Amino acid sequence: MTRGTAALQDMASPVHRAQVENLYVEAMLLADEAHAAFAAARDLGRAPRDALLQVSLACESLKTTTRLMHIIAWLLHRRAMIAGDPGAGPKDSAAHIGEPIDADWSVCERFDAPLRRIVAASERLFDRIARMEAGWTARETPRPVQALLAQLEARL
Repeated sequence: MTRGTAALQDMASPVHRAQVENLYVEAMLLADEAHAAFAAARDLGRAPRDALLQVSLACESLKTTTRLMHIIAWLLHRRAMIAGDPGAGPKDSAAHIGEPIDADWSVCERFDAPLRRIVAASERLFDRIARMEAGWTARETPRPVQALLAQLEARL
């Protein structure tokens, strides 16, 4: 069995599949929560307020939404790979979470606590997925027994 075949079988494992599904549900709930919270903050912003704060709110709303869209796209691509969709492969650009889109916390500290919590939760979720992806794609070091089997196979 080649490394690529083993990786695809690992990806289809029930544990891997459950991780992706659970993260997908978490990401979708957080996206709904972010949408509602930022929409409410925008509605409150119709009253005369700090214009710079309103622009900052719009920028951080876009960053948070983009971060969540990257997460959801990555999870949907993983789901497609697990399902064996021939159009979804490990070398596709969607197979990699990419670089994080960091929030500007000097701006976010002026937001209400619920908005700060949502922005922070989206950053934590992105970091979790980036670490998970790194772990799933890291080269596995051969175990001693695998090295012995390879030697035996080479002699036969």
